[in-house]
Amino acid sequence: MLFKEYTEALEWIHGTLRMGIKPGLMRMEWMLTKLNHPEKKNKWVHIAGTNGKGSTLTFIRNVLEQSGYSVGTFTSPYIETFNERISMNGIPISDDMIVTLCNQIKPLADELDQTDLGHPSEFEIITVMMFLYFADYTTIDIGLVEVGLGGRLDSTNVIVPLVSVVTTIGMDHMEFLGDTLQSIALEKAGIFKQRVPIVSGVLQPEIRSLYKKRATEFHADIYQLDTDFHVQKEGDNRFTYCTQIDELAGIEVGLLGDHQLNNAAVAIQTLELLKEQWFTITNKHIKQGIGKASWPGRMEKVKDSPIVYLDGAHNLEGIIALVHSSKMFDGRAIKVLFTAMKDKEFTAMIGLLKEIENSKVYITTFDYPRALSRDEVERVAKSNNVVPVEYWEGELNSWLNKSEEIILITGSLYFISEIRKYMLHI
Repeated sequence: MLFKEYTEALEWIHGTLRMGIKPGLMRMEWMLTKLNHPEKKNKWVHIAGTNGKGSTLTFIRNVLEQSGYSVGTFTSPYIETFNERISMNGIPISDDMIVTLCNQIKPLADELDQTDLGHPSEFEIITVMMFLYFADYTTIDIGLVEVGLGGRLDSTNVIVPLVSVVTTIGMDHMEFLGDTLQSIALEKAGIFKQRVPIVSGVLQPEIRSLYKKRATEFHADIYQLDTDFHVQKEGDNRFTYCTQIDELAGIEVGLLGDHQLNNAAVAIQTLELLKEQWFTITNKHIKQGIGKASWPGRMEKVKDSPIVYLDGAHNLEGIIALVHSSKMFDGRAIKVLFTAMKDKEFTAMIGLLKEIENSKVYITTFDYPRALSRDEVERVAKSNNVVPVEYWEGELNSWLNKSEEIILITGSLYFISEIRKYMLHI
């Protein structure tokens, strides 16, 4: 069966979500071999981490674009449209190209389904689409690939990049990655490759030592935040990037929050390593790219009256960063609308949100398979002394019509995506 319409192709892709998450690389290697290894036809940067992957990728992309390069990106999840997961210079892949790629890949998926390996997962299909698109249908100078889950067994871990990046390590996806920081860190270190330089934004001393040891085992140079490169904060969203031999002052950061200074520094160190591999990048390009960076759903101001911010803080580390960033509101009254997937540590996340000065926390749900049920919202609200919201649309509308407080909407990135679409059309 050939797909004729974009909606048909998308239905097939999303229909494979029922296959679940399938860690492992055998299905990827099978399909890529059949396609003559499109993953080997480009240069890559590979980015893993609990938080900060998307922001770090955005900083790198913007600087490379300022330097005149064509940059492919692979990110997840999407905020506005599915197509943005595969983009070139920030422009999402076209609907027609989605159809073309699906028509090429579906016969392979069906053939694979008849083997002992089984049908590929949704993420495996999208990853193969990305490699094929950048290899055969467009031309890029470099691709920036964000890990989907973990690292070692992630579908993207079939590339040998120019640089491997790990942004942060926190407790997330424990059902797949393990229930200790060390086990999670080792899974993410699974993207390390022989003699491929590593950039790490990890701050926990025990993980930094672990990564130093792992890098030695791979005969790879490693550059760690606060050891090999440093952030000197100059003011809000402004810092100096420092190494042992050089510094770059007056860098304005286009994304809000002190944690974004670290992400920007990780990006700059990665770019410095690309310069060693014949990419021409100037300090002017770095400043321009870091300053112009924007990433939907990351402390994004979407309305001025009343003030509304969206932030996809979908795990504990993200919430901690959000609470720290909330200091910029200078004690103004804040309504916080929050939801998380039922497998997240939402009780601890709510506890942190309640620490935001002069805030009132509301918990809700939305239409998504892993979201909290409405009964669960009531129970969680009661046990955590926050306000339950059964239907967020009506509550949000009432706030937008009469609220004088700042509105901060946070939690699941899938929820942020839904909110963002809603607000753009009201």
